[in-house]
Amino acid sequence: MNEAKQREALQREALSKVPEVTLVFWIIKIAATTLGETGGDTVTMTLDWGYLAGSALFVAALIVLVALQITARKFYPALYWATIVASTTFGTTMADFADRSLGIGYTGGATLLALCLAATLGLWLWSEGTIAVNTVSTPKVEAFYWAAITFSQTLGTALGDWTADTGGLGYADGALVFGAALIVLVALYYLTGISRVLLFWTAFILTRPLGATVGDFLDKPVSDGGLALSRPLASAVIAAFIIVCVLVLPQRAGRHPGPGAPGPQPVSR
Repeated sequence: MNEAKQREALQREALSKVPEVTLVFWIIKIAATTLGETGGDTVTMTLDWGYLAGSALFVAALIVLVALQITARKFYPALYWATIVASTTFGTTMADFADRSLGIGYTGGATLLALCLAATLGLWLWSEGTIAVNTVSTPKVEAFYWAAITFSQTLGTALGDWTADTGGLGYADGALVFGAALIVLVALYYLTGISRVLLFWTAFILTRPLGATVGDFLDKPVSDGGLALSRPLASAVIAAFIIVCVLVLPQRAGRHPGPGAPGPQPVSR
């Protein structure tokens, strides 16, 4: 009886506060990135807050939600996805601020953000020996996780803008390019032994420009290759879709390699 209770306790300890990476995870993630684009543009452009004020608003929301996420005792889907939406919305306004207000352009913004993400993942790897998301189980690792998430969201926005504008593909073709890249990653996942950790972070970054280009396609003027839909309306519809997904689709916490659980997945595998 005591052994059963001990096993149950170990199992509880092996649950992290981030969701298991499944198809449901990626569906909500892509929707959240699209909401980040339309929601960020609603505040900075439609409501005319500007990029600096918009970034300040969303970083404040992000800090509060990350603090709640870190102090939470277990995985709460609504809290987790609210934090993701805050990070992707902040990513939109921050990338636009870097690209336009700072005058460094899409190429400079994407390069700067790629260096920030690489530095964050490098410090995480140096500190913990792995950057696998199934190890996100302590406040320290959670801090690394959310920093990497935020930089990857911001980088993804800059990549989406760079592809659509500087690359000359436009929003619809840009979305097709990133969608095709994600299909390649799925094929690599099922057909090769490439590091699952590497594939996860690559997919996480690429879903952001996919969402960004889809969001821009929905709300940008027809003359710029968009559909000129109302940003607030598009944001409301996407937010409603995310809420339904969170409430209806099954999600459970991922497992970290705690006592009695398998060891952490190395970065090279």
